[in-house]
Amino acid sequence: MTSDPIAQVWILVAAGLVFMMQLGFCLLEVGFVRAKNSINVAIKNVMDFCISGFLFWLFGYALMFGPSLGGLIGLGPLMPEHTGRPDMLVFLLFQMMFCGTATTIVSGAVAERMGYGSYILVSALLSAVIYPIFGHWAWGGMVGPDSQGWLSALGFIDFAGSTVVHSVGGWAALAAVLVIGPRAGRFDPGVRGMGGNSLTMAAAGVLVLWFGWLGFNGGSVLGEVSKAPGVMLNTMVAGCAGGLAGHFIALAMLRRATVEHFLNGILGGLVAVTAGALVLGTASAALVGATGGVMVLIGQKVLDHFRIDDAVGAVPVHLFAGVWGTLCVALFGDVSLFGTGLDRWQQLQAQATGVLACGGFAFGSSYGLLRLIDMVFPLRIDAESERLGLNIAEHGATSPMMDLAAEMERHRLEGKFDRPVHVEPQSDVELIAAQYNRVIDRVTSEIQRHELLLDELGRAKVEAENSNLAKSQFLATMSHELRTPLNAVIGFSHLIADQAYGPIDGRYVEHARDINDGGKHLLALVNDVLDFSRLEAGKFQLNEQPLDLRRVLHGVHRLMLPLAESSSLDLRLEVPEGLPSMLADERAVRQILINLVGNAVKFTPAGGRVRIGAMLEPDRRLCINVSDTGIGMDPQSVPKALEPFTQLEGGLAKGHGGSGLGLSLVNALVRLHDGTLVIQTARCQGTSIAIRFPIARTLDLPVAEGRRVAG
Repeated sequence: MTSDPIAQVWILVAAGLVFMMQLGFCLLEVGFVRAKNSINVAIKNVMDFCISGFLFWLFGYALMFGPSLGGLIGLGPLMPEHTGRPDMLVFLLFQMMFCGTATTIVSGAVAERMGYGSYILVSALLSAVIYPIFGHWAWGGMVGPDSQGWLSALGFIDFAGSTVVHSVGGWAALAAVLVIGPRAGRFDPGVRGMGGNSLTMAAAGVLVLWFGWLGFNGGSVLGEVSKAPGVMLNTMVAGCAGGLAGHFIALAMLRRATVEHFLNGILGGLVAVTAGALVLGTASAALVGATGGVMVLIGQKVLDHFRIDDAVGAVPVHLFAGVWGTLCVALFGDVSLFGTGLDRWQQLQAQATGVLACGGFAFGSSYGLLRLIDMVFPLRIDAESERLGLNIAEHGATSPMMDLAAEMERHRLEGKFDRPVHVEPQSDVELIAAQYNRVIDRVTSEIQRHELLLDELGRAKVEAENSNLAKSQFLATMSHELRTPLNAVIGFSHLIADQAYGPIDGRYVEHARDINDGGKHLLALVNDVLDFSRLEAGKFQLNEQPLDLRRVLHGVHRLMLPLAESSSLDLRLEVPEGLPSMLADERAVRQILINLVGNAVKFTPAGGRVRIGAMLEPDRRLCINVSDTGIGMDPQSVPKALEPFTQLEGGLAKGHGGSGLGLSLVNALVRLHDGTLVIQTARCQGTSIAIRFPIARTLDLPVAEGRRVAG
């Protein structure tokens, strides 16, 4: 304390500058948190100063600067009166600002998930107990030797509070975030961070803090006003160096200029130089400030590694940089200015002792007490309140932006866009709300248009289904009507060709055979049409039985061999021994094979080859393959070839006839067995068709045994 009126005026001005740091913290934290929590953070910054200032006046000053009890705690008079000594009142006001600064550090770290009432308890605990007691250990001797604490007696130096103010607040903040845990989703996979509300506001907050720091450090000279300019110069240089170090190192590490690292680098430089601003040369102050900015980056990496969530970076700035700055007093300070009678090594021991004592007391007491409080009075808000944001959940406070977000969320949850959102005139969201309304107007009109189209499509679908049903019924009826006379024609022409009624002219025998072949061909087409109509109508029922695939393949080979030989083709069957049986409809499998082999024979020129094969694949699926060296087709035509009643134009279909149902019927029968059909073909290079049945259709039992089990 000092009786010099000029010094007292300077300290009062400095107290005002330090008080402005509350505004800086408020702007910084509001800018770094999300908009839905901004009001809550601002109110907490105002509230914690009210609590800390009142409690510090009530008994905090007495605990910190009263006559010492064993160097551990002060026992001075409570509630100092305004009629007291002017020098004491000036000192009280100045120290009250410091108590407020230490207390408000916690608010940023725990932002977005600590309840308002919980934060009041934390602020009271820090400002009424933890800060004054440790402050007595380090600074009690400022008012006289009777008040000296044990750390001060060891020679511990903390000029303006790198440890007493910033580390105490940082240790308490670390304890609080460990107790309440990270914000919901903060460390989810892919989440790199939670964006702030306004980095512009955060930058303004840093500038206000920097301005207030001139009083924070400059006022700490107390009666030695002549030393204030040097201290303030060191403060400014360290802040600049910290910001530059944080900016360029972050740029090198992350390949981008991150605003958060730049701003916190400035604060880290200021925190680091605070302990030694009086004993550091200006070049050393620049070094300490730069390394303080680096310590902030290191601290953030450490927190992220251990999944510790600090919403604004308060712990890296105030704890990591504060510890480093306290040690730098001994590492880089001028020994002749220490005033403790210690050499550099002894001073480093004293500084380390102070750092450890601060960590043990501030962190230990904060963590233990907060754990106990959390068991009785949960410090963290519930998940729904965290999702809504503390502005609404804690204060019922809202904003045009939050109102707009709530209305948009209602649209999302209800899926109804019949009511536009409210447009608040002259607000910062007026343009967004108006544009959103234009968007939902367009969405509504598109929904209505699509509903009309869906109605039309529904009616068209019903009409198509009715038409398709009528077509299927007609085809089924006509097929039945045609089969009886066709069977009669086939039968009688066969008898005539065999001359069952007596010898006839050879020319008539040939005609009868032509009639018989034509009738069989027409009957095959009619059967295809009938089967396809049943498939299309969903009335084709599989008669699934254990099937000896080798036997069926041999039967089809024998059946189709005369046709192939008449066309001068080489038709071969390649089936391995031990081929397992399968669960399938024998008639359907036979029809699949006959259609595929018939097509292969039909479209393969004389002298060509047709192969029929089957195999058990490594995954135990049965595969049937039919390949030929025929005319093939364009691969792009395959989807069209699978459509019913389709005749491909060009050389493929010309002169070969057919109903156009062969491949589509095969595809339908394969799908009915849950199989897959793969066609590989190229024009003039033949065709290979592979049919794979699911593994569930592969049977390991012999056929006879399988039939016995099935029966």
